[in-house]
Order: sequence, then structure tokens, then C-alpha cells
Amino acid sequence: MRTRSGSLYSPCGGREPAPPAVGQKRKRSPAQSAAAADGESHGRRKRQAPGLDYLDELPDDLVLSILSKLAASASSPSDLLSVHLTCKRLNGLGHQDMVFANASPASLAVKAAAWSEPAQRFLKRCADAGNLEACYILGMIRFYCLGSRSGGAAMLAKAAVGGHPAALYSLAVIQFNGSGGAKSDRDLRAGAALCARSAALGHVDALRELGHCLQDGYGVRRDAAEGRRLLVAANARELSLALASANHRAFASLPLVPGANAGAGAGAGCPLLSDFGWSLPEAEPHTANLFMSDWWASRGVQATAKKSSGTDEAAGAEGELRLCSHLRCGRKETRRHEFRRCSVCGAANYCSRACQALDWKRAHKVQCVPMDRWLPAAAADAAQAQ
Repeated sequence: MRTRSGSLYSPCGGREPAPPAVGQKRKRSPAQSAAAADGESHGRRKRQAPGLDYLDELPDDLVLSILSKLAASASSPSDLLSVHLTCKRLNGLGHQDMVFANASPASLAVKAAAWSEPAQRFLKRCADAGNLEACYILGMIRFYCLGSRSGGAAMLAKAAVGGHPAALYSLAVIQFNGSGGAKSDRDLRAGAALCARSAALGHVDALRELGHCLQDGYGVRRDAAEGRRLLVAANARELSLALASANHRAFASLPLVPGANAGAGAGAGCPLLSDFGWSLPEAEPHTANLFMSDWWASRGVQATAKKSSGTDEAAGAEGELRLCSHLRCGRKETRRHEFRRCSVCGAANYCSRACQALDWKRAHKVQCVPMDRWLPAAAADAAQAQ
């Protein structure tokens, strides 16, 4: 990359001309005298030359470093893209790989309602520059929303190789379910190994999934005690992340005493931490999960396990594919009966054990066996007993 020097832009070899002494007139160069005389002869004043552009005085590598810092701290995609509209030089430097590689997760938060070909090109440009978050977001969108299984899996694999925890966990879910293929394509051992790698990097859902795998002997040798220990560790890690979040002041005044918040609403607290008697706000879903949830909601696909009726517009092979019942997940089946069903009611379906555990504490605990089902049955049994 060519580095610009200040001497290319300022007169007198990069040095300002020395100011004249007090009471002394500034001497004009022969060219300036000729220009002034020409202007006076035509009866109009010559326009003065504009001042120095201090942006042009900065070397390219310094401006590129500033743009990279801006991209890393951007709070929305517009903060990054508006730089390209400033001037020609910033537009050229803003298209360097170094800027796209450092784009912050907030700047990659593309909304489902605003999805377009330019938005996809922007994510692809960031992914090609080596941005792991962009690889993960674009991979999830392609795999679950756009139906490009191979392209989405390739993006997820690229992010996973770079050590992206969420990408490792998503590949584990794909391996557990055999997503994008047949049921025989499931690889439980590979899924457990990916979960272990993601959990080691701090992913809470992967740690919780690995704990359930050890408890049930799913893809690994059964070790119930170690599985319970990992589940407790997942709850503790979830608590530490909640306390360290930017919204910790909203619940810092809550009494952290077991049973103190037992009366709190189910939807107002963090699901699994209610086991310890604490009520904490749920963490915001990842950008990719939020995109997928909004994507399917805008297309009339609800996060419910009720079968489509014959008069439903979504009836047919595509209409029978269901979303994960955990509202903050957004994953959809790639084939019929891909996700596991609730063994009690059979109405809820989940892409993973982690989503099942979260949704159980969040809502399904009171929805699994509704009152209108078992109360009439209990009344009938009582009548027969009499």
C-alpha cells in the first residue's frame, strides 16, 4: 500500500512559509503578481485558494488504522457504511480488508426486514476479509433461511476453524440432527466433540448441551455425575455473564437470596437461574437467531408445534417443517421430524437439549399438560370411582 507523505500536499516541501515580520508586507511571487494584475485588469477580484486539507496530510496507514478502530466500535451498520460517503479517499480506504475484518458484531446486525442483495454482499465482503462473526451470521442465514445447505455449512466451518464458539455449537446441532441430509447422516460423536470444544471456549448453551449428553450417554460415555456438574457450571456461567452485562443495574437491587424471587413472573427472569431462586433478565438472543426468528415470522411461520391444517396456505411438505419451540432459537427443520418432540405432550419440538431445557423453564413447564386436558380426565376418574 502506498503511503502518502505530507510533502505531497503542502507547499514549500511540507513547510508553511514563514510569516512576515511586524510592519513588513508579504512579498508576492511573480506568478501571484501576474495573477493579481490580470484580475485587476478585468475588474474583479481573484478567488482565494482554499486552506490546507488536514485529512490529506495524514498518511494512508494512519487513516486506515482509524477506520479499523471505527469499524470495531460501530454500533450499527450505518456507522460503518456512512464513512464511504464522506469523500473519495475514505471510500477507497474503507474498502480495505482490514476495515471489514474488524467490523463489530453490532455493525453486522442486519435486520430480516432489510435483507437484500447489497446486505448479503456486505456480509460476504466481511466474511471474505476474515471476520468470523460475519462468517457465522451469513452461514446461519444461508443454511436455515435461504436453503443453501452447502454454502451455509462452509461458512459455519470457516468460523469454527477460526475458533468461533457459536459456530462450533451450531455445527454440533447440525451433526446431532443430521440437518441438511437424512437421519442416517447424524454423527453423535462428532456433535459431542464440537460441543466440548465450544464449551471450552465459554459458550453456555454448548456447556449445557454437553451436560445433558453426559447425563443421557448421547454421543459420549454416560457419566451422570459429571453431567450434573456441567449443568451447574452452565448455570453459574450464565449468572456471571448476566451480572457482567451492560444491564446489570436493572437487577442489581434484586435480593440474591434463594426463594426471594420465587413469585416473579416466568417471562421476566432468566430461565434456568430460577433453580437458585434468582430472577434475572434473559440475555438478548444472538443476531443470527434474531434474524431467523424475524425471517420466519414475516413469512407466517410460527414457533409452534401444531400441525398445519389442510386449508393452511403452508400445507404440504414445506408446511410440515417446524420451528424450534424455543422462541429465541429460530432454527427450522430441514426435513420432516428432524427435531426431537416432547415425550409428554408431543406438541413441542426442539433442535437441541439446551433449547428444551431453556424453554421448559421459560414457558413449556406450564404448557406441557394444560389444565383443560387433565381436569376433565380427573373428574371422570372420580365419577367412576364413586
